[in-house]
Amino acid sequence: MRKTALKKTFMNKTFASLLLCMASMNAHAQFRINNSDDSPLRKLQFAEIAISNLYVDSVDEKKLVEDGIRGMLDKLDPHSSYLTPKEVKDANEPLAGNFEGIGVQFNLIEDTLLVIQPVTNGPSEKVGIIAGDRIISVNDSAIAGVKMSKEEIMKRLRGPKGTKVKLGVIRQGIKDRLTFTVTRDKIPVKSVDAVYMIRPQIGYIRIGNFGATTHQEFLAGLKTLRDQGMQHLILDLQENGGGYLKAAVDIANEFLQKNDLIVYTEGRKVPRTEYKADGSGVFRQGKVIVLVDSYTASAAEIVTGAIQDQDRGIVVGRRTFGKGLVQRPLDLPDGSMIRLTIAHYYTPSGRCIQKPYTKGENRDYAMDVINRLKSGELTNADSIHFADSLKYQTLREHRTVYGGGGIMPDEYCPLDTTIYTKFHRELAAKSIILQQNLRYVDNHRKQLKKAWPSFAEFKEKYEVPQDLIDTILKNGEKQNIKPKDQAELEKTLPYLRLQLKALIARDIWDMSEYFSVFNEENAMVKRALEVIAKQAFTTIDVDKFQKTLENCANDCVLVDVRTPEEFNVEHLKGAINIDVKDSLNFMKKATDMLPKEKTIMVYCRTGHRSSMAAGKLAAEGYKVLNLKGGITAWKEAEKETVK
Repeated sequence: MRKTALKKTFMNKTFASLLLCMASMNAHAQFRINNSDDSPLRKLQFAEIAISNLYVDSVDEKKLVEDGIRGMLDKLDPHSSYLTPKEVKDANEPLAGNFEGIGVQFNLIEDTLLVIQPVTNGPSEKVGIIAGDRIISVNDSAIAGVKMSKEEIMKRLRGPKGTKVKLGVIRQGIKDRLTFTVTRDKIPVKSVDAVYMIRPQIGYIRIGNFGATTHQEFLAGLKTLRDQGMQHLILDLQENGGGYLKAAVDIANEFLQKNDLIVYTEGRKVPRTEYKADGSGVFRQGKVIVLVDSYTASAAEIVTGAIQDQDRGIVVGRRTFGKGLVQRPLDLPDGSMIRLTIAHYYTPSGRCIQKPYTKGENRDYAMDVINRLKSGELTNADSIHFADSLKYQTLREHRTVYGGGGIMPDEYCPLDTTIYTKFHRELAAKSIILQQNLRYVDNHRKQLKKAWPSFAEFKEKYEVPQDLIDTILKNGEKQNIKPKDQAELEKTLPYLRLQLKALIARDIWDMSEYFSVFNEENAMVKRALEVIAKQAFTTIDVDKFQKTLENCANDCVLVDVRTPEEFNVEHLKGAINIDVKDSLNFMKKATDMLPKEKTIMVYCRTGHRSSMAAGKLAAEGYKVLNLKGGITAWKEAEKETVK
């Protein structure tokens, strides 16, 4: 009787909870609970009954259930996971686009909060808080000199929009403590880290993650750069861990033509779902270089794969992380969440982004990037080998790309391990560089702003003072951090000076200025600039095109050498179509359709196939003009020149 009563009570409670959970997981999905005597659910029910009613000691049932869920998910794949309510909040906040608080960027120096920058038009700036202020109390409760963690300080500063908080502030040059009452508000969380012109006509945008406001920020960045004359773009996705699928699709859409496939998902219980460009993109012409590294993951890999597979741009860097599992968030009644893998992401060419893993063995998976370094993949292209079964082709130019997990770049750029000396790593690990830089800027902020009112002049002429270098070296010695010899010190100093100059620029201006300084010696950025300058991507000379058309109006034949399907989507005015990839019939059709007394002007989309066609036609005695740059650029030129 007692056993039956226990079972009945537990069953009622369990099934009510389960049904509520399943209903909230997906309103459109149908879950069927198998309650037969031999079902796995029965075993779980029995185990819970036994532990809660018979176990010798008291049990935290909530923790036991959470550990059980985690244990089950650990046996599946590396990315299915259980999150507590707090973990859900912490995970969502960086992607949500905003949080509620006072609006300051800060760091801790000797247990004191130092304001690096107040958020522009944020609540703190509105009441008069400035860079360099030290916040020492919150609502008359000390936060300085009491060994309070950064997380605890943030907890006190943040709060619901509209609530007020009193801040005690110390400001250099003012003897008395200042008091400010700040009304908390929504504070934007930016996902676009930097936007600036890296060279004439070449813009640079770095995206840190793909959140709710990424697309809006990206469009604003594009407009800023175009207003400054940008024609080509370096899109930096290094260390971008991903984020929302929608944000990735929206960003990729800005580069691609209508109906271009961006990504598709497919799983055992999830039918194939395709995401395509809608043709409204604002940067469908102009060269695009995407920078990636081993920490470029998930949504960032979706954008990278789409641009590469659609031959829209060139990928520079190292193989990306390889996170291509689709997680569905399943909300539980207490605010916790299960993120369950339900499908895979595939690039337009059919490559699965997810790198291989063994179910339940997550340690090797977690060590993958370290293993890449040990194997030489990050430092030597000759150590990278792909089986023929992993070869795929891009959709337009039919270039070879590789599957097997992650996105392999078109242009490999090795990790330069020579500039990161052991001495530098130890200084950075102890936060000596960052702390001394903050202290230096705090003590010299007014002098720096007065001496360098223009960032352009700062970037060109400023040199890091030797006394700052000496202070860092002395503080390192105090913690027994020294270079092993003079050679290591000399190897460390150039990178240390560059890093300090970039940090000073950040603290005086913002992150765009930081990257503007830092990228001048960045090997991957240098490679990107070299790729942009390659002949295959020559900038269109509109005047030359105009003159060519005028001179050849009656003596030229314009030939689109792409596939008929591509030709039918869009082509240059007056062109005829002969598919150069149709190797058996290309020359036969050319002989039938093209008179040798006329100049043959050939083009494709980006310039690769037109070079192939030009070579074949020239070998047969045709006079050929190859319109390098492809349709994406020439079509824009045509709008300006063809009447």
